[in-house]
Amino acid sequence: MMHMDGTDRIVLVLDDYADKIAAKKFVAELGGKPHVAQLKRYMKKRTHTANSYFWVLAGKLAEVVGIPKIEIYRDYVRNIGGNSRTVPIPDDGVAEWIRWWQNKGLGWVCENAGASKIDGYTNIICYVGSSEYRVDQMARLIDLMVFDCREQGIETMPPDKLSLLIDDWGKNEAQTNKGAGD
Repeated sequence: MMHMDGTDRIVLVLDDYADKIAAKKFVAELGGKPHVAQLKRYMKKRTHTANSYFWVLAGKLAEVVGIPKIEIYRDYVRNIGGNSRTVPIPDDGVAEWIRWWQNKGLGWVCENAGASKIDGYTNIICYVGSSEYRVDQMARLIDLMVFDCREQGIETMPPDKLSLLIDDWGKNEAQTNKGAGD
């Protein structure tokens, strides 16, 4: 919003009293010194309940099929879609890049996609692990797990309860991120 003195202003509307107090305290402590604020689009992440349910099922599936649950998880990460980027890396830095990326967590997987169009570079597909997933991505991850578990005769949550779990993500995240916007 343009202010009368020609400067741009952003107005925050805070419904929660504690948030109002914290915002006023923050502004008071600025002391007239310049500060920088960063605005990002809010994206819902998965809940610990969803994450726990995934790992319980992963353990059961691993027991039946004889594949470590970590490998099952990494395979699913590669297959849910919308969670990767292809990055050209200098040929002599590929091993270091992969090590750096995969140190972020169990599901942070890299795949060598071959030579880049850029001479002396290799394309690496970098997958983001579920710790950074939005609700829709975690839902796809769990859907894959549930499908494979059912194929193996492993009991899973009934569809109506699974649907409630997914619906509950939005409610829990809205409470956790109250005031974060959309």
